[in-house]
Amino acid sequence: MKMILPNDGDLMLKDAIARVAQPSRRAFLQRSLTLGGLSLLTGCSSSDPDSIEQALSAISRLNDRAQAMLFDPTRLAPTYPASMITRPFPFNAYYEEEEVRVVDGESWRLELSGLIANRAPWTLAQLRAMPQQSQITRHICVEGWSAIGQWGGVPFAHFLRRVGADLSARYVGFKCADDYFTSIDMATALHPQTIMALTYDGQPLPPRYGFPMKLRMPTKLGYKNPKHVQAVFVTNTYSGGYWEDQGYNWFGGS
Repeated sequence: MKMILPNDGDLMLKDAIARVAQPSRRAFLQRSLTLGGLSLLTGCSSSDPDSIEQALSAISRLNDRAQAMLFDPTRLAPTYPASMITRPFPFNAYYEEEEVRVVDGESWRLELSGLIANRAPWTLAQLRAMPQQSQITRHICVEGWSAIGQWGGVPFAHFLRRVGADLSARYVGFKCADDYFTSIDMATALHPQTIMALTYDGQPLPPRYGFPMKLRMPTKLGYKNPKHVQAVFVTNTYSGGYWEDQGYNWFGGS
């Protein structure tokens, strides 16, 4: 093991920060990354880039575990009056707005799989017939901006119980019409403010915001809120996500 000299350490820290390319890593790691903390994780010189990358991944995993431990499934995210709604509410996705996927609501079916007793697909009409909940909450983007919007839809916990999901399972995953995918912890899935959003601002959910259904979770960062959801699965196997597989923190708490 090589002792890190001051100049060597400076180079190591600079290289490590340069590797924090993903927005979620910037949000957490650049606030917490220090030469001392990095050295404790690696104990290696700046000539070993693999060790630096492993250290960054270890910090990210540590952050996920800490957030999961601190998460209170009964604590509500702040809500706001209608006067504070951001207008227009920003569009956000991994593609440009003109590339928004067009989904036929009449033929759309929500597919269910995994640890679910009743896997029959659901229509949009069936979801709209279920008890609905409305919330005015803040969407927090990992890039540093936020916006307040009004979302309405089916409490996800109610839906999971209705279809006989195994609530002791570890994960709930989502696949979307725009090829996006992500997964969340069961505690967040059962949170009282996690909803299957079918409306925005009192109107049917527009395509730019995720028609026909978006999972809205005010306790999670924006990238954890999938749009155009077309499949839900319950599992004990970690399935990652579109951005998570590229280095974003998995838990993604806001």
